Amino acid sequence: MDQAIPAVVETRHGRDPGRDLRRVGVNRDHWYPLAWSGELKAGKPLAVRFAGDPIVLVRPKEGAVFALEDRCAHRQVPLSNGLVEGCAIRCGYHGWAYDQSGRCTDVPYLGKDKLPNGVRAYPCREAEGLILVFPGDPALADAVPLPALGSVADPRYKTRRFGQEVACHYSFMHENLMDMNHQFLHRKQMGNMVPRYMGGDKGEGFVEARYTFSRVGGKQPWAEAAIFGERRAVSAEVPAGKAVQKDLMTIRTEYPYQTLRIQTGDDAPVMDLWIAYVPVDAAQRRNRTFGLLSIKRPKIPGLLEAGWPVLVLFTERIFREDREIVEMEQAAHDAQGGDWNQEVFPVIRNLRALLRDSGGETVAAG
Repeated sequence: MDQAIPAVVETRHGRDPGRDLRRVGVNRDHWYPLAWSGELKAGKPLAVRFAGDPIVLVRPKEGAVFALEDRCAHRQVPLSNGLVEGCAIRCGYHGWAYDQSGRCTDVPYLGKDKLPNGVRAYPCREAEGLILVFPGDPALADAVPLPALGSVADPRYKTRRFGQEVACHYSFMHENLMDMNHQFLHRKQMGNMVPRYMGGDKGEGFVEARYTFSRVGGKQPWAEAAIFGERRAVSAEVPAGKAVQKDLMTIRTEYPYQTLRIQTGDDAPVMDLWIAYVPVDAAQRRNRTFGLLSIKRPKIPGLLEAGWPVLVLFTERIFREDREIVEMEQAAHDAQGGDWNQEVFPVIRNLRALLRDSGGETVAAG
């Protein structure tokens, strides 16, 4: 056993050189969703975190949402425990007030000409039900576009907003979605599906993979049929392992976001997913997922609405299985003290290189 360990490590370093991907921090110079719009009520501050940094989101009763570091410059207590007054937030301890720029605008017992320094403000935007913050260099924020959020604004689609915290490094999430060879994991939910890799692409800041699928056993779930608009049963005339359907799935990591689109022809996608994985803790071994799942409305009016509860249940089961398995991957990494993965799929090797090269500073082990 003692002789086997160095061999594994040698193989690991030979196949995947460089720093441990699971300790590569995200690049902060991008827009990250930190909350759903519905979570932030007017006049009630909301405490959130980005990679361990405490941030308070504020929605004034009039004016745009803003974001500050969640601490009072006086005694360092959270501003999120304070009060929103006009377009400012007032600390609940001594009443120090800060405006949307982070400037201290009032200390009740101090003259206006003696006000102390304020706190950090973060560039903040609200789009399509998401509150996005730019946690990096604020001077870069205006030059970095907001992410394209799929088909959420297209009236031809119905969109489900979903997500929760997952106890793993964000890179596990990217790999899980990009690698459709893991469909065996979902056999109870989707039947026996065999993916076929149809090629991919890579370039500056992105990696893409395309797949088709064969159903070689089991029945098509009703929710899946609702997405595609027709049922696809296994044909006795088609040999096992041969393609039964020609739907094309395209998965793309365009750092730091990920998309998945399914097309049944040359028309608009029947399914369009945009998703982001936002680190919560300083070690970046927990992430909060923000997903926008847009389904194209079928020609039959009301069909999608009628089947929506079933579709939600179906996608929740799939996400639960994915969450459980990536948390097991994180646990294995922690137990082994490093990344021992022997990755053989070229797409994932390219993805790992993208995440490593695009990421930020190395984070300490939790």
